[in-house]
Amino acid sequence: MKKALLLYINIFCLIFSLFSQNEVSELGNNLIYNSSFEEHLSCPKRIDPYGYMDEPTAWWQPSSGSADYYNNCGGKQCQVPKNKLGVQMPRTGGSMVGIYCSLTDYREYIETELKEKLIAGETYRLSFWVSLSEYSPEAVATIGGLFTTEMLSDTTRQIITDNSTKVSPNGVKQKVSSFYTPQVVNPFARPLVDTLNWMKIEGEFVARGGESFLTIGNFYPAEQSNVVYPQGLKNILPGAYYYIDDVELYCLTCSQTKNADGVSVTKTLDTADYSVGKVIVLENIFFEFDKSVLLPQSYVELHNLINLLDKYPKMKIELSGHTDNKGKDKYNMELSLNRAKAVYDYLLLAGIDKKRLKYKGFGSTQPIADNKTEEGRAKNRRVEFKILSN
Repeated sequence: MKKALLLYINIFCLIFSLFSQNEVSELGNNLIYNSSFEEHLSCPKRIDPYGYMDEPTAWWQPSSGSADYYNNCGGKQCQVPKNKLGVQMPRTGGSMVGIYCSLTDYREYIETELKEKLIAGETYRLSFWVSLSEYSPEAVATIGGLFTTEMLSDTTRQIITDNSTKVSPNGVKQKVSSFYTPQVVNPFARPLVDTLNWMKIEGEFVARGGESFLTIGNFYPAEQSNVVYPQGLKNILPGAYYYIDDVELYCLTCSQTKNADGVSVTKTLDTADYSVGKVIVLENIFFEFDKSVLLPQSYVELHNLINLLDKYPKMKIELSGHTDNKGKDKYNMELSLNRAKAVYDYLLLAGIDKKRLKYKGFGSTQPIADNKTEEGRAKNRRVEFKILSN
C-alpha cells in the first residue's frame, strides 16, 4: 500500500510538472520538457555503470551507456554538489545529469521528445550548458545535439550510429552504418575544459521538418573529438565526464499563431479523424520489461492524449492493452489489463473525469501483425484507445 501511494504521489508530481512547464522567454516557448531536470519520478540512489537512467521526467538514455541523474534528494553517490563522479553545483535548481563523452569510443547520451514536431524551413536555436568533472583525465570539444524524426534506441555502449537500410539502383537492400551529424555541435577548436564554471553550447539550424526527438552527447570518434589533457584534473575517471543542465530550444522564425489550438500530437494521434469507433494506437507508450510500470519515454505521448481529451471535453474513450503471443494466456491477459490500467490511472491523476474512461486487457487475442517476427510482436505489444463518444 505504501509503495502504491508513493507511486501515485510521484505520478501526480510528474503530471503537475508537465502542465506547469510553461517556459516562455522573449524567444517564445521552450520546446523542451523538464529542461533543467528538476522534475523526477524518483530520487537517484546510486551510480550504476550498467544502470538505466529512469528518474527524471521526460528524459532517458537511448543506448546502453549509463547516463546518470543527480538531485538534492539523491543517495550519497548521486547528490549535489559532491557525488561519486565529481563536485559541481547544478547551474540552476537542484538537479542535473552526467554523461561520458569520451573513453575510446565509449559514449553515454540523453534523449527527450520535443513538445512539438519541428517545422520544415523554420530556424531554431538550441542551447545547453556543460561542466567538466575535475575527476576526468581529459576533455573534449565536440559535444552536440542531434534532432531526429524517430526515437534513437540502441543497445550499444559505444557511439550511436545511423544503421539505415539503403536500396541500390538494382533494388538490393543493404544495411549501412554511418556517424550521425548533429545539427548543433560545440566547435572543434574550443575544448570544453572548465571544471568550475558552466560552459554554454549553442547554435542555430534550419529544420528539415518532422524532427521530434533530441539526443545530446558526443557523436564523434575520439580522434575527431579534439581530446586534450588540461592541467589540474585528478585523473580518477576513465574518460571525459560532463554534467549537463538547462536545455533550451526555441523557434526563431515561427509565427506565434501556429499550433494555436494547443494540441501537438505525435504519430497516430496526429489525425483529424476522431469519429466514434475510431481506434488509435498510442505508439510512444513504453513500460518496464514484462511489467506495467510506465517509462519516461511515455510521458509526451500521454501528455498529448491529455491535451486531446481537454480539447474534446465530451469525448469518452476505452483504453485497451495488448501483448504478443509469447507466454501463457492468463499471464498475458493480466499484463495487458495492468498496462491499460496504468494509462487509465495516469489520466485520472491528470484530472480526466472517471466517467470518460474505461479500460480492458485483451492479452494476445487481437494481434495487428504477424507474431512470427520480432517486428510483428513489437507491434502487437501496444496500448490503444477506442473513441466511444465525442
